[in-house]
Amino acid sequence: MIKLGLIGFPLGHSFSKNYYLSKFENENITDVDYDLYSLENINQFPNLFLNDNRFKGFNVTIPYKQTVIDFIDDLSVEAKQIGAVNCITIQHIGDKVLLKGYNTDAFGFETSLVPLLTPQHDRALVLGNGGAAKAVLYTFDKLGIPYTIVSRSKTNGNLTYEQLNRDIISSHPIIVNCTPVGTAPNIEEAPQIPYEYITNRHLLYDLIYNPAETLFLKKGKLQSAITKNGHDMLILQAEKNWQIWKDNF
Repeated sequence: MIKLGLIGFPLGHSFSKNYYLSKFENENITDVDYDLYSLENINQFPNLFLNDNRFKGFNVTIPYKQTVIDFIDDLSVEAKQIGAVNCITIQHIGDKVLLKGYNTDAFGFETSLVPLLTPQHDRALVLGNGGAAKAVLYTFDKLGIPYTIVSRSKTNGNLTYEQLNRDIISSHPIIVNCTPVGTAPNIEEAPQIPYEYITNRHLLYDLIYNPAETLFLKKGKLQSAITKNGHDMLILQAEKNWQIWKDNF
């Protein structure tokens, strides 16, 4: 039995396990299993696969997308540029165990975003500067869309939420929430931006998929903005992960 899994902490609600197990059942894949591995410390990670050659890959989620790189032998081009990994392949070659890291979040984000873009969507406001934002920034660089980062503290030229005003909101018709604010069960929370300046020219994208419509998106929709949640991004990256793992089996 081939083993795949998700590492992170804490692992409460997991899209990945349900998605892959349903996929395996629907496609009659009987020789692969997927499970959750909640690790309080990333240093516990090697204990999973070093003595069990059934492991062929992992997904990585918060808070280990960056720290897991210390355990990886090789990085794909996009993972190296982004500096974050959400997909790992494992090869057992004799006594050696080789790990390669990928970032499929960028693929998922780009593929789900591009169909929504129009010529007016020429600048982006990125809320948050953590690991989740890295794939988003990489994608905007790739698409040639300038962006401004908003974070709670002012560093490296980032804006703070308190600095946001009509001019900034008006000149950034794409706004992406890369923070966990608004994730279930905290569905009454939303990033503190001046929503009254959002118009029908805006596209609001939330990486959160649970709930399906966050307060951030609801507030944007009230201002006639186009809105998009993170569900399609999640499906796209999950399928990309599966392709990568299958090629490694």
